[in-house]
Formats: sequence, structure tokens, C-alpha cells
Amino acid sequence: MLKRASVSTIIEAGRDVQATQGKIVVSSVKHDSLAGLKVLVIDDSKTIRRTAETLLSKEGCEVFTAVDGFDALSKIADHQPDIVFVDIMMPRLDGYQTCSLIKNNKVFRDTPVIMLSSKDGLFDRARGRIVGSEQYLTKPFTKDELLGAIHSHIVR
Repeated sequence: MLKRASVSTIIEAGRDVQATQGKIVVSSVKHDSLAGLKVLVIDDSKTIRRTAETLLSKEGCEVFTAVDGFDALSKIADHQPDIVFVDIMMPRLDGYQTCSLIKNNKVFRDTPVIMLSSKDGLFDRARGRIVGSEQYLTKPFTKDELLGAIHSHIVR
């Protein structure tokens, strides 16, 4: 029983439990925290950008967005993201071209790139691998798929 404890901290089921002078304070702690992780989401769909930004921000990520590949290239240089999510079908510079440019740059070639597409064909997945992407997510994606992709490719 924690009734008369001075300050003691017990980690239990992902929560921080503190007992101080008979009071118990329970707060939620993310031990698998993504706090400070820089994520770039590149998609011409405002809905997809906003959805990803909202989900990832709630997990503690610092999220940057770009509307197309050209916009993304300057943001990659400015913010140096830890991981990049890029839509395949975009105007001006598509996802394949954007991924290829990232992977052919000696500074950013080790940055994981996850392709996003509403297409789920074998050809699209293979082409993504050819240009260097680490993974392929089909839109609409779930929170678990998005976070799973990050956990698969980011070692913290």
C-alpha cells in the first residue's frame, strides 16, 4: 500500500504513479515516445497531410508538410527529417522522383522514405522499392499503420 510513502515512483502498465503524503497521482507516460522525432509528410491532399500531422503530433512528433516534391526538397534541406512519408501521385514531381532524389543525396540517403498511395498494385510497390523506399502504405492508412512504419524504421 502506498498510503504513507514519501515520494516514490512506480512504473506500472505505461503509467507514472507517484505517492506523496497519502495522495496518489497517476499520469500517462509514453515510454515508447516519439517526442522530438522530425517527420515530413508530402502529399497534394490537404486531408491526408492534416490527418497525418494530427496523428503524429499527438504522439510527440515534430511534423512538417509539403504539397509536392519540389516543396519537399527545400523542407528536407531546412528541417532534416528523421523519416519521410511521400504520396506517389503528385503534380510537378511525383513520389517516385522525390524518393529517388532523396536516396541519391549523400546527406539524406539513410533517411527512411515510406511511400503512400491509394493504389495497392504489385507494380507500384516494386517501383517504390526500385527508387529506394523502405515501405509502402496504402491510403487511407490507420494510426497503427503510420506508427508501425515509424517504429519499424526508426531506432531510438
